Amino acid sequence: MIHRLLAHPWWPWIRRICFGGCIAFVLVLLARYARHVDWPKVVESMRELPPGVLATAVGFAVISHLVYSLLDLVGRHYTGHHLAARKVMQVSFTSYAFNLNLGSLVGGIGFRYRLYSRLGLRPGQITRIVTLSMVTNWLGYILLAGLVFSFAPLQLPPDWKIDSEGLQLVGVGLLAFEVVYLGLAAFAKKRCFKIRGYEVPIPTLKVAGAQLGVSCTHWLFMAAVPWALLQGQVDYPTVLSVLLLASIAGVMLHVPAGLGVTEAVFVALLSHRIPVHELIGALLAFRAVFYLMPLAAGALLYLKVEVRTRNKEAVA
Repeated sequence: MIHRLLAHPWWPWIRRICFGGCIAFVLVLLARYARHVDWPKVVESMRELPPGVLATAVGFAVISHLVYSLLDLVGRHYTGHHLAARKVMQVSFTSYAFNLNLGSLVGGIGFRYRLYSRLGLRPGQITRIVTLSMVTNWLGYILLAGLVFSFAPLQLPPDWKIDSEGLQLVGVGLLAFEVVYLGLAAFAKKRCFKIRGYEVPIPTLKVAGAQLGVSCTHWLFMAAVPWALLQGQVDYPTVLSVLLLASIAGVMLHVPAGLGVTEAVFVALLSHRIPVHELIGALLAFRAVFYLMPLAAGALLYLKVEVRTRNKEAVA
């Protein structure tokens, strides 16, 4: 039935309408809240962030990025290549830093292919690493979203005409997906299948457990960054829920770094609990800590690789 629906000639138009509706919704939110933001107060709230709070946020961001860099070690184990763990982690970190700021085609895919090919891996190996990395990242997302939406549903603003029951249903569906994935990992005889031309590997149950452990830890510490910057004004499960919703919204709208989308979602869901200028100030600090600082470090690592490669080519 699903296959027939996707093949229906009206399906592309349905996708375009949904996509356009989502963009319009986000633009309306941005325009609505931007008009009422006291920007001098936003700047002031950023300046007033205590050094200890900033240090805590940086610490959480460092742990999150460090854990994410372990993602490709799962791919190393799965593909069986023998690159040093340190080099694999550097590739993963650099790719993720560019992925966050410029989108998955540039960072998650483009940089991985370039850096791994520099290190001597074959295109087939790189493709499997990239695919497994993307699957691993979203497996953790799905598990955490399933748990928080099911057992700690987000309390939506009082003027919204919907309640949290819809999120609970989504959460149950996501948890069911995780159960199916773990079942396939444990019992499937075919270890790879294709979706739209992309090979999606089915790992062993041990590897699947490692995927969930690494990815969930990464997402948990990522959410801890804005939670720390909000200084306890909102409980951690709520911040995690909002971040998960903002992340999927950014992906659906194909907006690099979720620029504007993340802010719109946070403001829409939390402005009834936190003054808007404080909320936006914390989110701008979040961008600086989690997005821009790693991008600067990733750019330096990438420049180092390029210089070394060119020096070797010049000597040869």
